Amino acid sequence: MTDSRSAFIAKARGAIRDQQLQEALDLATGRFLTLRGNAFRGLTDPEGLRERAKAIKQRTIRELDQHLERLATEIQRAGGHMHFAADGRECVDILLRLARERGVRSVVKSKSMASEEIHLNAALEAAGIEVAETDLGEWIIQLAKETPSHIIAPAIHKTARQVAELFSAAMKQQLPPDPEALTAAARRELRQKFFQADMGISGANFAVAETGTIVIVTNEGNGRLVTTLPRIHVAIMGMEKVIPSLSDLMVFLQLLARSATGQKMSVYTSLIRGPRRAGETDGPEEVHLIIMDNGRSRELGGPLEESLHCLRCGACLNVCPVYKEVGGHTYDSTYPGPIGIILTSFLGPHPKNLGGASTLCGACLEVCPVKIDIPRMLLDLRHEAERGRELPRGERWSFRVAGMILRSPVLYRLAARLGRIFQRPFLRDGYLERLPGPGAGWTRFRDLPPVAARPFHVRWKELERES
Repeated sequence: MTDSRSAFIAKARGAIRDQQLQEALDLATGRFLTLRGNAFRGLTDPEGLRERAKAIKQRTIRELDQHLERLATEIQRAGGHMHFAADGRECVDILLRLARERGVRSVVKSKSMASEEIHLNAALEAAGIEVAETDLGEWIIQLAKETPSHIIAPAIHKTARQVAELFSAAMKQQLPPDPEALTAAARRELRQKFFQADMGISGANFAVAETGTIVIVTNEGNGRLVTTLPRIHVAIMGMEKVIPSLSDLMVFLQLLARSATGQKMSVYTSLIRGPRRAGETDGPEEVHLIIMDNGRSRELGGPLEESLHCLRCGACLNVCPVYKEVGGHTYDSTYPGPIGIILTSFLGPHPKNLGGASTLCGACLEVCPVKIDIPRMLLDLRHEAERGRELPRGERWSFRVAGMILRSPVLYRLAARLGRIFQRPFLRDGYLERLPGPGAGWTRFRDLPPVAARPFHVRWKELERES
């Protein structure tokens, strides 16, 4: 826990000094927030829709075993194959076994955070299987040998010039830092990989229990190529992605794109139900769905269960003041940002607690499409991290003195008066820029407002007299 915290702080300092990263984060997160606000204003009752989505998720998680059982039945009824993986290692083993038995030599993938969670690409490559990410952002990250820095926009930290350098090296030709030219070059390069691939691997935004339908939401169309051109399609999803019915799906589709990218709907919404049937020309010969636990079931009925409602829209990242300063790689986990801190605390074999990497401002709760109370769970993680830890003597005494002052109006006013006097040498343009001693940490990366010249209780008395 301490090592995770120290590593986060060290990486955060580097990220804050990276001017290029700061500009990229400001541009991307600001654009997403503006688009989200515009998209939600077009809904008749956005709050009612969010409440309905929250209720569906709560009910589904409470009855998760029933919905997963029905999903398995319907997947098989449609001609598909179901697999359950207790953890990431078992999920990888299932995929490698399928690939080995079917002679798979090359794989194309659409965007899948579940596959990132289990480090699937490295495992496939170690087995001698060629892997190509086909989502543009994921392909950029693959070429850079990095991990995604955002749930929705994995290459949010890259500039057009950096992408041009990566593509030029990969394609052995000089490409300009022009987004349209780079996209066209990527399309030409990846098209042949779709035709050559033996297996397509995707995630799943939702899986509908009543029909056995796998739902994939994309903007680039690569998801449809991944799931229809190769002879085998394998979808991987966390067990919490199941939803009861198609009518429930309609609720979530109205919220997901608006929250993620500010669109009314994503460009492509693919509903997949089983393999190609007799007489059909498109579609794979086999469809497999792997339902993965990987630590999720441990939180059922626990204080972090609500995090299993997450749609992976990334809205909480875009509004988080910490994420917007340090970026995704600082968290050193598959899922960054506020919801990522919570998921990372229980997913996989090596969970870690970064509950302190948040301001607890509550903005994440305000934008979450299913109203997940992220701040409450972050507080739970902080309590867990501090349980049993004895504070240093100086810190204990500072809290005792602060408690005495806050409980006594006389001491409080005296402290405020002294504060107004002693702060004078440190005031710059109306703010405290650098404080000495214990206060240095508070002003290392921010300016603090000073103790008010006229405290609130004085101003309140004046207002009462005027009224």
